[in-house]
Amino acid sequence: MIRPYLRFANAFALVAFSLPVLQAAAQQDVPAAPTAAPDSAPAAPAPAAAPAFPKPDPANFTAALPTKETVSAFLRTSWGYDETRIWEVWAIQKTPAEGVSKITLLVNDKTGTQKPTAVEFFALPDGKHILAQNDILPFGEHPYTEFREIAKQRADGPYRGSATKDLEIVEFADFQCPHCKDAQANMEKLLVDFPKARFVFQTFPLSSIHPQATRAAASGYCVTKQGGSDAFFTYASAVFDGQEGLTSADGATLTINSAVVKAGLDPAKVAACAAAPETTKAVEAMVKLAVDLNINATPTLVVNGRHVPANAPYETIKQIILYQAKLDGVAVQ
Repeated sequence: MIRPYLRFANAFALVAFSLPVLQAAAQQDVPAAPTAAPDSAPAAPAPAAAPAFPKPDPANFTAALPTKETVSAFLRTSWGYDETRIWEVWAIQKTPAEGVSKITLLVNDKTGTQKPTAVEFFALPDGKHILAQNDILPFGEHPYTEFREIAKQRADGPYRGSATKDLEIVEFADFQCPHCKDAQANMEKLLVDFPKARFVFQTFPLSSIHPQATRAAASGYCVTKQGGSDAFFTYASAVFDGQEGLTSADGATLTINSAVVKAGLDPAKVAACAAAPETTKAVEAMVKLAVDLNINATPTLVVNGRHVPANAPYETIKQIILYQAKLDGVAVQ
């Protein structure tokens, strides 16, 4: 039985098993600690070695699959980019559901300043997926392979950078999403730091909460069709700059038409294209791709199949991309 003294995570938000990314993003709003007064007691020295976890109890390993080796390989692929994070596979247990195993991890960092956190998820019978919180995520030693192939075949949006897809970074964004607008600063930095990468823009309009996003997506598709990738990125930049205009139908017309003109195209021709049935089908295909890649939020990057929040701290995104490229044997310089 798993000992009760462990502190369990109340919310384990997994975006392609990228817990440290989300924690880092959340920490941006935490104010810095006040400077200690001169007469304060000195801080305790950091431990000389990483903290050790209690030895797992063999009685907690009642399920034959997945093996501890498979779980460990999955964790190295998912979390290995963060050199400060350590973990122990604490239990792999049978459940009442045939073929479903409950996996428990102990997670900490190398400083030993925190208590270990117990994290739980469920491995599904197909051996390729896990259930974490309310999401089904890829699992295994190479969990991102399937998504990488889907993106290679179907991420056909405008692109910048390399013509090859050895390192493909696909951005899924909604023109009416404020976080997507903010994430463009990260994208511009990535273009500089990863000159051998292919950066694809896949519009993913969340029409249920952004009524004008589909219209902006359709116009963007037509701008690409009529002017190519360069025209699209000029259009996209202008739409994000004028994003406040997308709050109404009339405002969207002005914002989109202005962006089309900046892209060097005729607003009337783009509007006619955007209203065509084939454009509607193209936008539906964009949404279908995002759904098939299990993307449920914008902005999201898919880095050789791996999901990364595009508005996470820049150095964290860069660290993950470097690690994924290393796993895939891809040169980045």
